[in-house]
Amino acid sequence: MSQNSDAVLARLNRLHPKIIDLSLGRVENLLAALGHPERQLPPVVHVAGTNGKGSVLAMLRAMLEESGRATHVYTSPHLARFHERIRLSGQLISEPDLLALLEECEAANGEAPITFFEITTAAAFLAFARQPAGILLLEVGLGGRLDATNVVAHPELTILTPISMDHMQYLGDSLEKIAREKAGILKPDVPAIIGLQPPEALQAIQDRAEEVGAPLFIQGRDFDVERQGNEVLFRQSSGETRWPLPGLPGPHQVENAGLALAAARQLNAFLPDPASVARGLKKASWPARLQHLSEGNLPANLPQGWELWLDGGHNAAAGQALARALNALPDSAETKPLDLVYGMLNSKTAAAFLEPLAPLVRQLRAVEIPGEPNSLSAEEAAWHARECGVRAEPASNLSQALQDLVQCSAQPGRILICGSLYLAGEVIRQNEGETV
Repeated sequence: MSQNSDAVLARLNRLHPKIIDLSLGRVENLLAALGHPERQLPPVVHVAGTNGKGSVLAMLRAMLEESGRATHVYTSPHLARFHERIRLSGQLISEPDLLALLEECEAANGEAPITFFEITTAAAFLAFARQPAGILLLEVGLGGRLDATNVVAHPELTILTPISMDHMQYLGDSLEKIAREKAGILKPDVPAIIGLQPPEALQAIQDRAEEVGAPLFIQGRDFDVERQGNEVLFRQSSGETRWPLPGLPGPHQVENAGLALAAARQLNAFLPDPASVARGLKKASWPARLQHLSEGNLPANLPQGWELWLDGGHNAAAGQALARALNALPDSAETKPLDLVYGMLNSKTAAAFLEPLAPLVRQLRAVEIPGEPNSLSAEEAAWHARECGVRAEPASNLSQALQDLVQCSAQPGRILICGSLYLAGEVIRQNEGETV
């Protein structure tokens, strides 16, 4: 038997095909060998999109758990540990259970080429099929149409969060192509909640829905949401309802709350109690989504008056949402200047992410993401920031970046670490004192 799940995960990574061709054939073959666990799942809410998937799922999970509903959740990528991806009835999967499932999938797959996401998704489906629950919240890994999660034939509900340019090397070089891939999760007669979309993305979604016969509930047409004071106003044809502000900070989370509320309406049999919905909105939490790090190793080493924040956003839409959220935080730029520490993968467009943030930034330190061969070097990342008009220098590591920002500042500031979920995971590990 393997020593731990990390050893099996490392072996599974070596099965990765030499050329990535998005398809369902590999995962379908493995699931057949495992007895088709994807056909034995609880009712599924399937979520795709570019930005906001995790936040919408976090709100829905909190609502369902507040209602007493046993809820399975599948998300990706993880931040600090792989176990975060598989949540069984409110609890992260245990190490013994994860190890056994991974070894079972490894034995069933043999030496056949398969992607890491495909084989670990099969393991997750085994876990979800074997432990009863009232509902499963299932997040797409990449795209939708050919994503390993799209083997679920009859979900209870689908959700498409806002779509923007991302993963173009796999999904296409236009919003229309990307939206069509993500709309591949739409199924005949399965209602779909559609977030605010650019016109070309919305048209692609509507075309796909017409092809398969999926009823759409579209934000801006069938429902809408806005903040009014300290409440969320949710409108639909049957009238208006008022809800508490979501526990996740930032104006963009009001939009995400609208999708979660629209989903809750469709899931009325699972969420009949409005009080549970309200409590869930307030209690929802999701790491590395404009998360204030007030405890742990990293903030403890900052001088008095400094704040430390963390966000995993990494594309243009995330940069825009972050800029709006930062502007909405207490204290002005004059009383609490903004400094950035950022690192990015070389598959992302750094300028598109940084441009909305650049006018707000006092200074920046760029870092290479530890353990990520596809990370921009600190020097490359700093160059991209300077091209956006930001005072930027490379730093050798995260600790050095934080130390430099403090030493170069006459006034305590608000430091935001951002640019990558992989960097966010490293921050969480360091903050909790884990060695990697």
